[in-house]
Amino acid sequence: MQTATLEGVAEAVDRAVAALDVERLSREYWEQNEFLYLKQFLPRTFVEAALVPQAQGVKGDLNRNYIPGHKKGGSVSYYTVIEKAPRFLEFYRSDAFRQFLNRLVKADLRLCPENDPHSCALYYYTEPGDHIGFHYDTSYYKGARYTILMGLVDRSTHCKLVCELFKDDPTRKARHMELVTEPGDLVIFNGNKLWHAVTPLAEGEERIALTMEYVTDPHMGAFKRLYSNLKDSFAYFGLRTVFKRAFARSTWPS
Repeated sequence: MQTATLEGVAEAVDRAVAALDVERLSREYWEQNEFLYLKQFLPRTFVEAALVPQAQGVKGDLNRNYIPGHKKGGSVSYYTVIEKAPRFLEFYRSDAFRQFLNRLVKADLRLCPENDPHSCALYYYTEPGDHIGFHYDTSYYKGARYTILMGLVDRSTHCKLVCELFKDDPTRKARHMELVTEPGDLVIFNGNKLWHAVTPLAEGEERIALTMEYVTDPHMGAFKRLYSNLKDSFAYFGLRTVFKRAFARSTWPS
């Protein structure tokens, strides 16, 4: 059996996708208002050997932010991932994974433009009180935006992903969920539909998560791009990180 350090991330993702019952998962996804929780999509041992070291290795590059009443934590943008944590890109750009998502959400998903710092990013809860309040991952693109979240480190009993299913549907009773995203666990949802938050971290705890974004249409109007860049600057990655790429020429991978 290959060890995690010998098997590439793309190969591990291919193996994981091949083992899925996509038809059953797609039914579950739609029954839950475009939300799916996959326990151990990737083996914990693989994630801890192949991916966690890269996440820990870019801690020095994280941008910490605090917005009273909404969020506190740290983030590492797509731009840093490209330069210093490329194994995550193997996952994000995996053809097999994107084909699985296409079947799951019944749409043709594309990678985000190269100037979107959220495309493939890392989120750190490392200090007491780190959290994020309830929100939607609102799409400012002309099409829908889908969020994939995978647990990398979860040494916490307090810091959880809290979800309210069907909050946007007045005909359905809301369903409350509290999830511990252990290494390799995957959460997939339509950003405009899932009302979610992360509860505050306690003393001596740590949580790190990978997020990946895919879109049905990678175009965005100029005003919404400016608004998105300002939000990302103050709430996530910092002015210097966001605006050094904001006016770079965008590319839209197929």
